[in-house]
Amino acid sequence: MQPIHIIPCLDMKDGRVVKGVNFVDLRDAGDPVENAAFYREAGADEVAMLDIAATTEGRTTRIQWARDVADALGGVPLTVGGGINKLADIEALFEAGVAKVSMNSAAVVRPGLIVEAAERWGSERIVVAIDGRRNTRLPSGFEVVVSGGLKGTGIDCVEWAMRCEELGAGTLLPTSMDGDGTLSGYDIRLTRAIADLVSLPVIASGGAGTLEHFYEGVRQGHAAALLAASVFHFRTFSVGQVKDYLADRGIPVRH
Repeated sequence: MQPIHIIPCLDMKDGRVVKGVNFVDLRDAGDPVENAAFYREAGADEVAMLDIAATTEGRTTRIQWARDVADALGGVPLTVGGGINKLADIEALFEAGVAKVSMNSAAVVRPGLIVEAAERWGSERIVVAIDGRRNTRLPSGFEVVVSGGLKGTGIDCVEWAMRCEELGAGTLLPTSMDGDGTLSGYDIRLTRAIADLVSLPVIASGGAGTLEHFYEGVRQGHAAALLAASVFHFRTFSVGQVKDYLADRGIPVRH
């Protein structure tokens, strides 16, 4: 098993880091640059920054936010998502120092964007985020939602994940809208359903609230990386505590 990456996530709105529950009821979680510097020192393997209002506000992600956070991270890889809908958006982010881009709504609308981006920059730099909510009418029980969780698509999450792999995605980031911010644990069923049917790294996201949840994300969810926000932003646990906990239970991590 490869070392499991621990990824703090900066959800961005109006220039601030925020954190909500089920994608709403946002709380302020500080300045993005200060958070980035903190996580660099804390030993984060990567950091994600998601401009959660970009798509609903009909704009691209703020390039300056990405540049400032990438600078503060000092070499820790940064993944940026939110409002990315054309190759020029991706190119601008890479020029700003971003390591990977994450696309979500735009990829659902135009799957060819995944193909074009992977061919130009390599699959390893292309993440597809899959926001899902429970829907018993679909085969996997999960429906892809877009526009910050505001719109259902009728697309099955697992079928979409498999298609994303075929199109050239390098990493998948499924987030359970039902679990987001609840601190009740990753949606193991969603994470494992995707991880078991693709050969790509899958990042568990949405709902981590205890150290045991991180362990479950790997052992039960079969995730290759673990993303969390609330527990890190509000200092419930440090990145180091999570890594120590996993290492003590036989999960390889980077120290």
